[in-house]
Amino acid sequence: MATIKYLHTDDEILKCWDAAFALRPHLQKEHFLLQVHEQMQDDGYQMLGVIVEENGKEVVAAFCGFRYMTKLSAGPFIYIDDLSTLPAYRGKGYGGMLLDFVHELAKKSGRKKVELDSGHQRFTAHRLYLNKGYNMTAHHFIKDL
Repeated sequence: MATIKYLHTDDEILKCWDAAFALRPHLQKEHFLLQVHEQMQDDGYQMLGVIVEENGKEVVAAFCGFRYMTKLSAGPFIYIDDLSTLPAYRGKGYGGMLLDFVHELAKKSGRKKVELDSGHQRFTAHRLYLNKGYNMTAHHFIKDL
């Protein structure tokens, strides 16, 4: 059975490492906790994990990192920074569980939107988002400095 829980402690966050690295292969494990705690959580970043039991141990099969935001273009909403499932656990509905959980958080907090960006090559993820009622509404531009 899978359950969703907030991830706060170092140990809980480190259990997300494999799923985070699967999504963000540029990350360095030795900087992961520092980046989450001191740089992202200070900006309101929160983490959720889908916890499954495997061989008597808790495994974070999927995780979601998000923050509450407000923009002139959207008003108040939840922005999903990260959503990733370990390869061995894909296709089991864990990403959808996390999205549904975040949708409920948004509703309970009076927000009318949840937004995310997704790499153009992530076709499987796009299928999930479209099946959950998301619309593709923009291109995301980045300028490296």
